[in-house]
Amino acid sequence: MSALLKLARGAQKALGSTRAYSDAAKYPKITTHYTLNPRDKDPRWKDVDMERFVDEVDIVIVGGGPAGMSAAIRAKQLAAEQEKEIRVCVVEKSAEVGGHLLSGAVLDPIALNELIPDWKDQGAPLNTPVTKDTFSFLTNSGRIPIPIFPGWPMDNHGGYVVRLGHVVRWLGEQAEALGVEIYPGTAASEVLFHEDGSVKGIATNDVGIAKDGSPKDTFARGMELHAKTTIFAEGCRGHLSKQVMSKFNLNSNSAPQTYGIGLKEIWEIEPEKHQPGLVEHTIGWPLDKFTYGGSFLYHLNEGTPTIAVGFVVGLDYSNPWISPFQEFQRFKTHPKVRHIFEGGNRIAYGARAINEGGFQSLPKLTFPGGCLVGCSAGFLNVPRIKGNHYAMKSGMLAAESAMESIFGEAQKTAGFEPTAYPEKIQNSYIWKDLKNVRNVRPAFHNPLGLYGGLVGSGFSIFLKGKEPWTLKHGPPDHECLKPASQSKQIVYPKPDGKISFDLLSSVALTGTNHEGDQPAHLTLKDDRVPVDHNLALYEGPESRFCPAGVYEFVPNEEGGNMKLQINAQNCIHCKTCDIKDAKQNINWVVPEGGGGPAYNGM
Repeated sequence: MSALLKLARGAQKALGSTRAYSDAAKYPKITTHYTLNPRDKDPRWKDVDMERFVDEVDIVIVGGGPAGMSAAIRAKQLAAEQEKEIRVCVVEKSAEVGGHLLSGAVLDPIALNELIPDWKDQGAPLNTPVTKDTFSFLTNSGRIPIPIFPGWPMDNHGGYVVRLGHVVRWLGEQAEALGVEIYPGTAASEVLFHEDGSVKGIATNDVGIAKDGSPKDTFARGMELHAKTTIFAEGCRGHLSKQVMSKFNLNSNSAPQTYGIGLKEIWEIEPEKHQPGLVEHTIGWPLDKFTYGGSFLYHLNEGTPTIAVGFVVGLDYSNPWISPFQEFQRFKTHPKVRHIFEGGNRIAYGARAINEGGFQSLPKLTFPGGCLVGCSAGFLNVPRIKGNHYAMKSGMLAAESAMESIFGEAQKTAGFEPTAYPEKIQNSYIWKDLKNVRNVRPAFHNPLGLYGGLVGSGFSIFLKGKEPWTLKHGPPDHECLKPASQSKQIVYPKPDGKISFDLLSSVALTGTNHEGDQPAHLTLKDDRVPVDHNLALYEGPESRFCPAGVYEFVPNEEGGNMKLQINAQNCIHCKTCDIKDAKQNINWVVPEGGGGPAYNGM
């Protein structure tokens, strides 16, 4: 080889090293989670014992919300009626049952009446029957009443204003009394499969992993829970439910799911302003006519004059400058609204994504080895803003179907598929209700926005779903953003600390806590995307759509550019980032069990 060629190749190698260093400086490694950095290729894990303890149950339920607890209770009830022995296990990632739940909520007791008919005698925390309903359109300074007719979806009479976490905690007590095994603080991190491809159960998360992805001295392997049938009741955008849908192609015949982000606060207000049982909803200001959303304000009957107030923003919004949290804070300053908060004290805050796709977006509900229930399947009535009674009913029907499969005829696969479940759903009020309101949400996709949507949805409600057409939803939420350069920048008012608040002081009210020395559970498929795509094209919308300040763009001292910083310890498990990220680059996975918010009846 000539000296000149050697010199040229040496220069090329040096240039390559410089570029590699430059790239490493510009794009510092963010994601260290094992789901994207396999441990079998990491020498730090070479001598670590990876064997997992295995336990066998009949039914494992992922998620201890209203759907999961109702499924567990119903399975045990049926076993007792049929004089059969059955092990039912519920794994719940929250440190306490109900600790991660957030909902409005006005609960329709129809499913509870069926599940536990004597719930009043059993002390269920349904203490506030709805006494008055109002629905209004907010202008910049005024409030226009919209009539609510008896029997329409917005009619809440017969329902109860509840703190859902308290209701589910009570359901957990009923389940345990029947012999259900409940494991709070236990995150299901992996779906397990039989050799024939059917679901075998789940594995719980490993603990004792350092932030850089290496094993700590305290490392402990998760355990495997094998079951005849696995019921996924994780709630909206469950991360294992998402995997199961993909694995079995459950969405092949349905429209893409569409979502909203619901933000909520609990206040103690002045006694003279308190009206237990009052239910108020608004649409309009502060959102523009092309952004779907609205507010709720419910008066509870508790020891102190307490209200629950919240705001929902459809995640199909197009303006990347929108901050759902800031829209919520701005809503409370409306001249026809702010008086309720004056002199009051905010005591809680939280947020959670909700399903809005309805009938068109329902997936195939079963697969070999299990099924989807509740908001994992997308059972939510958009005009009623209700899904908890559907969650309970679907859990009950899933349990009945699972019992039929387990104690019925021989199965085709090693995992038992509750094949009767879809038909039971179609014969229930869940299917009828969702079909009747199927055109309400997509009616808002029109050139007139909110105004056309009100007319279209009102027409659909008037016809009670008997119109011979089914409207289509728009594109998936993550495809709806317009470039920042083509969108109007929004300058939000500074919080006053009395009625409107900053984000970090709000997050402090959630009680959120995660073990600090663990890999961020907000994983990025490509660490370059946040800067090269999201920041460049949309001015970093993740710093605004997250209701907990998890995502920040900060100066990168080494690379001379901006970089994304993930404050995973702030995460309140709302799943908005997993839904709205424009490139679907963010994949939410479970942190160590017990981490996350510590809601007290949200």
